[in-house]
Amino acid sequence: MIDLLTGVLSTALLAGGVLVLGALGEVLAERVGVFNLGLEGLFALGGVTAIIAVAHGANPLAGLLAAIVVGGAFGMVFAGAVVVLRANQTLCGLALTIAGSGLASAAGRGYSGQPARAVFAGVAIPGLSELPVLGRAVFSQNPLVYVIWIVLPLALHWLLYRTRHGMNLRAVGENPAAADAAGVKVGLLRFGYVVAGAAFAGAAGGYLTLAFVPSWSDGITGGRGWIAVALVIFAGFRPLNATLGAFMFGVITALGFVGQARNWPVPPAVLSMLPYLGTIACMIVPALLAGRTGQRLMAPAALGVPYFRDER
Repeated sequence: MIDLLTGVLSTALLAGGVLVLGALGEVLAERVGVFNLGLEGLFALGGVTAIIAVAHGANPLAGLLAAIVVGGAFGMVFAGAVVVLRANQTLCGLALTIAGSGLASAAGRGYSGQPARAVFAGVAIPGLSELPVLGRAVFSQNPLVYVIWIVLPLALHWLLYRTRHGMNLRAVGENPAAADAAGVKVGLLRFGYVVAGAAFAGAAGGYLTLAFVPSWSDGITGGRGWIAVALVIFAGFRPLNATLGAFMFGVITALGFVGQARNWPVPPAVLSMLPYLGTIACMIVPALLAGRTGQRLMAPAALGVPYFRDER
């Protein structure tokens, strides 16, 4: 039983880390009023970039940084379209997913099925790693896990809710005209945080192929980008809630893996579909709760709405 709990918790932290990075990036973008449906494509681009980088001699950290740069670069293209040119955010996001997935598939064709030449290895923390259950599961992870699960969520929560800059950021997503009248640079904030969110998504792809599944194959993202988008809605657009939701999804994913490994009397297809059933629940539950309480969802009021300064 102890080995089962250890395995589930360890796998949940690794699997959920991909969603934490993607969801935190999406929180940043949506808090300034931009709905980015291109996460799936950005995950794929980040993943293949990291694999190619380490295949040509880069260390895992350099591979992750390359994934972040590529994610940010494609985020600039997306931000240019939806913030500067004020194109339809939904269509541009879908285009980014299709284009990103296609480019990643083409670029990774020569690396498909090959294990990553360098990965983020686990490091046992003296003393703590010897604790039962938590020791091997929590305190023997690679250092990136602690940054993803502790440092980033707390830092973003502090940024959003404990700083003046965070107040301006949220104001841009709620009422860009009022923020503009108060002297906040709406376009600059939107552009910057859309790019930052895309860089987070690129990092999620790099983490996926260098820490969780140390290899590349076409379709390796497996819909995780869409799960991250649903997770943000479920979390009420808050970074700490998104982190807790990602852990829930990590546990669901881990149960599927453990169930298949231990030959549970459940069809493998049912175990594999558990994360996607959770995604559907994440979309339905907030809507049901909003209907019963009579309150709107906690989405920023200007989410998905282009800002035209001459209209204020």
